[in-house]
Amino acid sequence: MSYERPDGHTFSLYLQGGAGTRRLDGGALNGWPGALCIMPQGASSEWEITDAFEFVHLYVPDEELRRAFAETFDRDCRLMVMPEATFDHAPALAEALRQVADATHVGDTLLADAAMNAAFASLFVDPRYGGARPLAIKSGLAPAVRRRITDYIEAHLDHQVSLADLAAIAGLSEFHLQRMFRASCGVSPHGWVQHRRLARAKTLLAGADPIAQIASACGFSSQSHLTRVFKTMTGTTPSAYRHSVAGSA
Repeated sequence: MSYERPDGHTFSLYLQGGAGTRRLDGGALNGWPGALCIMPQGASSEWEITDAFEFVHLYVPDEELRRAFAETFDRDCRLMVMPEATFDHAPALAEALRQVADATHVGDTLLADAAMNAAFASLFVDPRYGGARPLAIKSGLAPAVRRRITDYIEAHLDHQVSLADLAAIAGLSEFHLQRMFRASCGVSPHGWVQHRRLARAKTLLAGADPIAQIASACGFSSQSHLTRVFKTMTGTTPSAYRHSVAGSA
């Protein structure tokens, strides 16, 4: 197959398989789980695919990537140089793309936003792809700004909360909001939202509402999404937690 992307950049990560995928115009290289490919805007390539594999593609418009570059590194966006890579080993960028895939599976907008920002930063700080240094964070959010953000989160726990929404409240770029929020609160915006959703779920589980309804009221995409997060963070399931609360009443 032929691949062309005239109107944006593409990041690809092989999640499973890849040995049966070979780039014909790039040294006849074969893929592998964890392999990273970067196709800059305007690039074209030829591939032979002989086996099934699973991968994630992140498509980024050129203007969006240049904006992220300028905000992250405080540099003229015209200085951005987008590399081309075929089956590279880049652990930090790969982990960010895995989180993009995970966030997509569960419909977690905030996690996807955070993962994409991490992907952009990981790309340009990698010595092979520029070695730029992000701006140092000297302080966290002002108390009034932090309060506005946390109040907004509390009022919208049953909705999708995006990094763009929180950044607009703070008057910051998404990248800087994420770093300054962590400096102020000790966790990422996504971590804070998950903590508050879990707290609300625990409160509602003391009642008789169906767990699927509680999941929706707390902003989870499904009952299984709530169960997965709940068990990860508490070591037990929502139904088992409800029974323990009822037994201690």
